[in-house]
Amino acid sequence: MTVSTADRARSAAPARPTATTRRRRNRYDGVTPWVFVAPTLAGVGLFYVWPTFQSFYFSFTEWGAFGGTTWIGTANYTRLFADPELLVALGNTVLYAVVALAGIPLAVWLAGLLNRPGLRFRSLFRVLFFLPVVTVPAAVSVVWKLLYNGDYGMINYALSIVGIDGPYWLQTPVVAVVAVGIVGIWTSLGFNMIILGAGLQAIPDDLYEAAELDGASRFQQLVHVTVPLLTPSIFFLTVMSAIGAFKVFDLIFLMIGNTSPVIKQTQTLVFFFYSKGFMVNDKGYAAAIGIVLLLIIAAVTFVQFRLQRRWVHYA
Repeated sequence: MTVSTADRARSAAPARPTATTRRRRNRYDGVTPWVFVAPTLAGVGLFYVWPTFQSFYFSFTEWGAFGGTTWIGTANYTRLFADPELLVALGNTVLYAVVALAGIPLAVWLAGLLNRPGLRFRSLFRVLFFLPVVTVPAAVSVVWKLLYNGDYGMINYALSIVGIDGPYWLQTPVVAVVAVGIVGIWTSLGFNMIILGAGLQAIPDDLYEAAELDGASRFQQLVHVTVPLLTPSIFFLTVMSAIGAFKVFDLIFLMIGNTSPVIKQTQTLVFFFYSKGFMVNDKGYAAAIGIVLLLIIAAVTFVQFRLQRRWVHYA
């Protein structure tokens, strides 16, 4: 007795899954992605979501000397909005943010230079510009404090050569915030250049060739081709730089310090939060500062996303 070709084909074909098997497979397919993201979601919930709600609750309480809490309603917020230190810290934070955002055009220019065809040692330059990003903030602060020293710093020495009497950079309130903002630009410049460089490389060469055939000059190509197609990267950096500027703490703490006589005039919102929560141990008041800071960052980010419709061009 011989087996026909059709019989062999039927015996070799895999069995069709039953309805129960299909349901089980669909159930596993729906659960599997959540299994992979569960650790991340747990971390976000444990270290971000829960502390936010906890801080919101603590902002309506007063902490005792031994950790006990007493519900006081909106007293912390009433006290905060009447505190003149809030306006000083907010003004310094906004000033630092303006200085930090001013570094984005510099990053655009440098990224354009590094993307020029035929540039030698391009990789070396990228590494050198990126080094401050991965440098420990304490080391950065020590180096820049030496440069900013009013008596023997290199910056004031260079200014004295051309007949300019340099200020005491970290002892003058407004100047100190600007000086720290310049350090912030220096530390983030490499990261910004990497993002902008990737955006420049994503622009097709065909667009430049078409613009050149239409008689567009280099400047016209920059204005009508490069900048519009680079706006998504610029928008991303604007949002991230603004958020980072409003959360700045380490440079203020390390370069000016909590023992400086001008710290009250140069503190940012996060340092204001730190001083009340950990130096004065007024944790309920500090929680109120943190919630206000969260709302400010959320409002600024919301405005940025609303305005991006007017100037960001997605290819």
